[in-house]
Amino acid sequence: MKILTAEQIREIDLKTTTYENISSLELMKRASKAFFDWFTTRFTDKNLPVSVFSGTGNNGGDGLVVARMLQKSGYKVNVFIVEYSQHYSEDCAHNVRRAKVENIPIKKITSTGDLPSLSGFEIIIDAIFGTGLNREVTGIAREVIEKINRSGKKIISIDVPSGLSMNGKTYFAVHATETVTMQIPKLALYLPDNRNFTGEVYLINIGLNETAISDAKTAFYFITKQEIKELLKPLDKFAHKGTQGHSLLIGGSIGKMGSVCLASRAALKTGCGLVTAYVPKCGTSVLQSAFPEAMVVEDRNDTHITGIDFTIHPDAVGAGVGLSESPETQHAFYRFLQQNKSPLVIDADGLNILSKNKEWLALLPSRTILTPHPKELFRLIGVWNEDYDKIYKTREFAKKYRLIIVLKGAYTLIIDSENVYVNSSGTPALATAGSGDVLTGIITSLLAQGYEPLDAAKAGVFIHGLTANLSATKIHARSFTASDIIDNIGNAYFDIEK
Repeated sequence: MKILTAEQIREIDLKTTTYENISSLELMKRASKAFFDWFTTRFTDKNLPVSVFSGTGNNGGDGLVVARMLQKSGYKVNVFIVEYSQHYSEDCAHNVRRAKVENIPIKKITSTGDLPSLSGFEIIIDAIFGTGLNREVTGIAREVIEKINRSGKKIISIDVPSGLSMNGKTYFAVHATETVTMQIPKLALYLPDNRNFTGEVYLINIGLNETAISDAKTAFYFITKQEIKELLKPLDKFAHKGTQGHSLLIGGSIGKMGSVCLASRAALKTGCGLVTAYVPKCGTSVLQSAFPEAMVVEDRNDTHITGIDFTIHPDAVGAGVGLSESPETQHAFYRFLQQNKSPLVIDADGLNILSKNKEWLALLPSRTILTPHPKELFRLIGVWNEDYDKIYKTREFAKKYRLIIVLKGAYTLIIDSENVYVNSSGTPALATAGSGDVLTGIITSLLAQGYEPLDAAKAGVFIHGLTANLSATKIHARSFTASDIIDNIGNAYFDIEK
């Protein structure tokens, strides 16, 4: 699914009205009806007082249409028009007139003295500004937003939280509890810098023209379940362990063997036919006891890896989990990179070793997958100013070394030299020790099964996140562990394939 800019979305709106021979008012009604359907499904108690804050542009028009629909359906609605400008868009002005005819209580806010008390309302619908805002919020609009943010009420933004910048850092905006965005994802809604503004983000279809969307060019995409479903390879009736790929997980050191156990279990659970772990001697009994399905190749050293010598021929390698950064291990990792020809995933200490020896990045096979969390990314690419700058610098880094970067977070980003993919699955439950080790095992498994590196990264990240979504009503987010991710990989496959 494409992520588009505000300018592209305006063009698609216009093309939709042209291609389908409808008015802009009709398109506004479609969008508002989609929001109304979402709202009334979620909030069924019509006695909850609702306040709608509208602006003077088309986003304000959306809010007015929603208010009309809610009142007609029996909800108790009041409308406040934030008159930051005396110029109303034609569609907004039309819906102000319609709302007055339908006797919806409307109050204009033009100065501080007009600010209403919000104590009598349970839900605030924010429709003050949309995606077209390209300046800092000032004046009466800022005062209104400050009051909304202090209200302590549930705040639902239509399309985007008012004040949110679409192409740079946001300093002031509505702090939405939930954002209901219209059909096309907006990158700003999924960036860590904006987490205090967006709340939970929901995507609703408003009937935009598919040809118009298809024509739009972009380098940003939103990963959906349907896309992953189409990526998954069918399981052949005559498949056996020799046809399902062989993963090699390299890592572990004394006190850190759990990470290799997690990565190895995840690789097998994701569908790999064979899994081998390369570990120091102290890890052999741990692996054989905790995960008997895995094969083990021992390093000659007891406490950490010093050699990485093996005679097997893995289809993919995942390296770095629990590896340690001892000088001997770093030297062994360098020799491994010089010789390795297999598709490769690097995580954890493997990334830290690379950050200390950046000239070794040139040794990585093309399309090697790196899976850093933000601190590991910082060690690799250096400081960034804000999220857009981080994305630009990561893409340049990926382009320079022909890499795929999986930047772990609430909405994990997958970045290669050309495109940026935003993952749609996952919950805060994944913020737990070992979660990254499991992801390394999942992606390595998919690589070993023959998936292209980008597809393995996208599918792996989505499956990893989906396990948390599927467990949300059974395992509290605070109690979710990395082993729970592994235990639910099969359920994730069921959910994707249904």
